[in-house]
Amino acid sequence: MPERSALNTSQISEPPGMVAQSGETRSGMPLSLNRAAADDLDPWIARIVIAKVETTPDFKLDCGLCNDIAFERLLVGGEWTVETADGPRRFGSEPILLGPHSKHMPVVCRGTMSTLGVGFRPGALRKLLGRELPELVDRVEPGDPLGLLSDGGAARYAKDASAEEWASLVEERVRAFVERVQPDPPEPLSSAFEYASFANPNIAPGEFAESHGVSLRTLERTVRRDFGLPPRTVLRRARALDLAAQLLGISDETEEQEFLLRYFDQSHVIREFQAFFGVTPQAFRKSPKLLLTINLETRAARRLEELDRLRPGEKRPWHGGDAD
Repeated sequence: MPERSALNTSQISEPPGMVAQSGETRSGMPLSLNRAAADDLDPWIARIVIAKVETTPDFKLDCGLCNDIAFERLLVGGEWTVETADGPRRFGSEPILLGPHSKHMPVVCRGTMSTLGVGFRPGALRKLLGRELPELVDRVEPGDPLGLLSDGGAARYAKDASAEEWASLVEERVRAFVERVQPDPPEPLSSAFEYASFANPNIAPGEFAESHGVSLRTLERTVRRDFGLPPRTVLRRARALDLAAQLLGISDETEEQEFLLRYFDQSHVIREFQAFFGVTPQAFRKSPKLLLTINLETRAARRLEELDRLRPGEKRPWHGGDAD
């Protein structure tokens, strides 16, 4: 069993040149406003994410992302360089479509870090946009398929508006798209597998398939199509993401022992963590991870809400101050 010290969290304060306007952790790291979508959008949309983080003009951040779902994001300023499966890609103030990740994706940001995001449930990208998820794994492309910039463009996202006002506008744009397309919901098998990845990522794919009355081959085909990766990799990534969130201080501390028991021993922890993040857990927690903190907190909150362990809008265990 891994030693308890493997999950000690760092307490690194918000760096100079940055002011978080959408919440922060107890240690002062910036967070986003992220919440579940409205009930009528819930079948397709996993999360609405607004990160309002003001920086000085000369601010530079070298960090990364590791998403378990696809997102459309609107970059509100800044210059972004992303190391994708196709090599480095550069983006400015524009909407982009990001696939899920098979491992940590390095990102460099210069200038403001403010973004708007819409996270797709597994299988929703195909239903909404007719896109095959495997072709987007570890990739980023320009585009605004949901029409976040329609009816007035970026000017509608006024700089002095609140994060919740931005979130409401994003939801309005997504709702208009859904009403126009009238998509079918994703397959229940994919939704059930995502829940399993939150509740028990140590489950064997064969055991899951048997419990849902499908063949292992059917499960593998469905998960590859709707998650972009094989079932076993999706579950391994879920364990690594939970561990990374714990290291960053953005998880429920009561789960620490459960996270430890998912691994055979300390060498197993290190080997698996390096496979997804390229460094050991000890090295990971030694420096601030600004984008990853925002990125993984979104998933951590969604996970606890999906498991009915946190009510929407309830203060999260890792929040500092009076953040909701």
